[in-house]
Parts: sequence; C-alpha cells; structure tokens
Amino acid sequence: MQFGIIGSGSWGTALAKMLTDNGIRINWCVRNETIAKHLVKRSHNPNYLQSVSFNTGQLSIFTHPRQAIAASDHIVIVTPSAYVIPLFAGVTAKELAGKKIISAVKGILPQQNLLLNDYLKKKFNFSIDHYFTIMGPCHAEEVASERLSYLTFSGTRQVSTKAIASCFATPYINTIINNDVYGVQYAAILKNIYAVAAGMAHGLGYGDNFLSVLIANCADEMAGFLRKAGIRNISVGTHTATGILKAKKSPNYAASVYLGDLLVTCYSLFSRNRTFGAMIGKGHSVQSTQTEMKMVAEGYNASRSIYELNKEVGAVMPIAGNIYQVLWKKLSPRIAFKQIEDSLV
Repeated sequence: MQFGIIGSGSWGTALAKMLTDNGIRINWCVRNETIAKHLVKRSHNPNYLQSVSFNTGQLSIFTHPRQAIAASDHIVIVTPSAYVIPLFAGVTAKELAGKKIISAVKGILPQQNLLLNDYLKKKFNFSIDHYFTIMGPCHAEEVASERLSYLTFSGTRQVSTKAIASCFATPYINTIINNDVYGVQYAAILKNIYAVAAGMAHGLGYGDNFLSVLIANCADEMAGFLRKAGIRNISVGTHTATGILKAKKSPNYAASVYLGDLLVTCYSLFSRNRTFGAMIGKGHSVQSTQTEMKMVAEGYNASRSIYELNKEVGAVMPIAGNIYQVLWKKLSPRIAFKQIEDSLV
C-alpha cells in the first residue's frame, strides 16, 4: 500500500507518525512550502506536535493535493471539513479511479451539507466500497506521547478495512473495525457539538454534577438521532461474540467510537471543541474565539449542519438545537442553558 496524507494539522501529524512508526513510507501533502522546508530540515512539523520527530527518508512531501493523490493508492483526508471541497478543486474522476479514500474528517462538508463519502459519490461517482473512515477516541497529543489509544476503522469490505487498520496498529494504538460508515461519521459530528455544550456549561460556571447530567442527556440525544437516521448499532448491553475470544464483543453504541469518543471530547482539556464552548460561555463572541484559538472547532459548523439535517431526520434535539441558536442566532448562552436545564432527565 502506498499511503498519501492530505493535511498537516495535529491529527494529520499523528496519523503520519503511526504509519512511519510502522516503517511505511508516506506521501504527505502539507499546507505550504514553509512547513515542507521545515519538515525536511528539522524533521518535525513546525506548528503541531513538535515533539514528534520523523525519519525524512520515509517522507515525500508535497504542497498540492493532486500530487499526493497521483503518488498514492490509499489517500487519507485529514483536514477540517470546511476545507475538503477546495482541496478537490481540479481533481478528476479519472485521477481517483482505483484509489481508496480514508476519511479522518470529523464534520459535514458545510458548503453542501454532505458527508465526505456522499460528496465523492455526487462529484466523482466514487464507490462507497472504496471509502473508509478513521474515528477515535484518540487525541493527537496522546499519540505524540505514545499513550494507549483506540481507533475504529469502518468500511463496507471487511478484508480491505482490516488491511488498512493493520497499517496504523502500533504498541500505542489498538485498532477496531466495523462496517458502520454512516454511523461513525454522524457520531463524530455530534460529539463535537456536545463538547461545545460541555465547554459552554463550564464557562457559565456549572459544576461536575450538572456536567454529568448534561453529557448523559447528550448521549441519549445522539442515540436518538442515530436511530432516526437508520443506524443500527444503538443497543447497549447486547453483543454477539466475535472471533475466538468470547470476551471480544461486537461493537454497539457503548463502544469507543460512539459513546467513548463523546465522553473524551466532552471532558478532555485537549478538546478544542470544549475549549471553544468554554470561551463562548465566558462571554467571548464566536468571532473572537475563533481568532484567539487559531484552530478549527468542528462543532461550530456541525451545529448548523445537524440543525438542517434534522429537519428531515426529525429527532428531538433540545441540546444541539440550543447550541445552534447560541452559535448562529446569537442566543444568550445563559438563556440557552436555562432551556436546556428544563429538558434534562
């Protein structure tokens, strides 16, 4: 397999570390020539995870996505969702023929309100059988320090999914596979909205007791949306044993990629969405928060995308709905949370 990575943020850098730690050479498309030159000269990303040192002999570095696409048969897309469509500008269906695309994007493409696989199908007639996802819970900062994390790889073809997952498995990364391509993507999008809510609650001065109730209700609200959207892995406490280990369970809603990712994104101080929400709760405007953070909080665009999608899905979503109202309609966070309080059980 010849892997290409498009994206040089913290998560892109973490994924590059996993592959190169396994001795895999990568074609890495970074944001600009300054980053490219720094990687070659200093062996690390100048902007993110600077403690991670690369063997530059394992890197072919590009600054244009089409170069990385042409040089690779497995292409990992790991940019903020708002930047995905521009990176495919000028790319043709012929250039993607025979390729496998692996999404590490944790958001809906806001320009068209589509998941990446649906955008690829619409624009390039790209088959979902050649599309895979990488989802957490897995903070890039903990990858850099090689603290044990779990990644779930999803795809419609088990053999291909397992082969891709094996390339990322390391002593500090355990890999899991499932076939729930839509469910894991929606869960990743929703958990970012709920992390904004958790941060906002912290910024408003709510304590741990309230936060636990809020996140429990977020989990229930997420499950309701997923079920309404047709996702099947929603049951909790029931499993079909898989493989030779009877203790090895089949994935359900309580698994790491659904509930686990929600929990860590809501609680962790590494979570940019939680940080974003906390600043809003403390009285910062959306614009000033985005400027100060200098990093993309996917929950911002996701709140509007899910609000629009839910007009068709029809799930009951008082938490996500109020976060949308705060971020996009300038509702006071204090008023929004008074309304959220009344919905919690």
